[in-house]
Amino acid sequence: MDLSRHADWCPPWKFRQRRWSSVAEGHICGCFIANRYVVVATFVMMYPILCKVQYEKLHEVFRERQVWVQLGFSIVVNWVVAPLIMLGLSWAFLPDKEELRQGLILVGVARCIAMVLIWNNLAGGNGDYCAILVAVNSLLQIVLFAPVSLLFIRVFSPAGSSTLTISYSTVATSVAVFLGIPLAAAMLTRLLLLRFAGPRFYHDVFLRFAAPWSLIGLLFTILVLFASQGAQVVHQIVAVVRVAAPLVVYFAVVFFATLVAARRMGFEYGFAVTQSFTAASNNFELAIAVAVASFGPDSDQALAATVGPLIEVPVLLGLVYVVKWYAKRAGWKD
Repeated sequence: MDLSRHADWCPPWKFRQRRWSSVAEGHICGCFIANRYVVVATFVMMYPILCKVQYEKLHEVFRERQVWVQLGFSIVVNWVVAPLIMLGLSWAFLPDKEELRQGLILVGVARCIAMVLIWNNLAGGNGDYCAILVAVNSLLQIVLFAPVSLLFIRVFSPAGSSTLTISYSTVATSVAVFLGIPLAAAMLTRLLLLRFAGPRFYHDVFLRFAAPWSLIGLLFTILVLFASQGAQVVHQIVAVVRVAAPLVVYFAVVFFATLVAARRMGFEYGFAVTQSFTAASNNFELAIAVAVASFGPDSDQALAATVGPLIEVPVLLGLVYVVKWYAKRAGWKD
């Protein structure tokens, strides 16, 4: 019996029997993207949150000057400050490991367009504004990810020869799969149900039914990531620990620095939390895809990019509770 035909249907609890790079396997439209289970989990995680966004009123938001201030602040933090912090930390912690350093740089440049929605929702951030930031970062990511990554790796970090090549189609496909599909589904669902079922059914029945699925999607994402990469963590524990150290520092420093700056600028809690989680989160799916496509699935660059979500998920989940505790203690409200 030829079992190779059934290889792609290996259940997630048997991922540990496969090569660690399987988390980054799969092609959509000929472009490299993350594992199909991560795609499904991300959709389940994002869809209920995106269904809450009032798309029909977003045009009114842009009439407020404060929103443009928020957007300017976010662009500077996400595309200048955060990547530079990751660049500095990668050199500070990994001066002798060029390959691991390059993987970390890719993680730092890949701005989050998916999981930030769940962190923002759990922390009580502004959902509508978070959707705007995600959309803006998605567009900027298509344009800026390739040149910024090349600048940081080839110019700012020229310790050796680099074979990094980044296809714009790879970046665009990542954005389309991880944001475009759930966003389009959520917008269509909201349009149809509000029109044919009515606002009362949509808000009181549908959203209540859909809400728990965000956490289910998050838990499934965590399960897939840890199950698929457990063997690699054991086999290269020293490299994993060396990569984990700057990642922990990065997430904490970027989050709290953004939070402090936002509060000093007079941002309300909802906006400040959204800014902080957007800045601290990263698009690990894109970072892994580019690392594997450019350097190979068994490269140290791919390993460093793959360790990213293993550290990001527990750290940012912890920061959700920290910021909620601080806001309650300090009386910080919208």
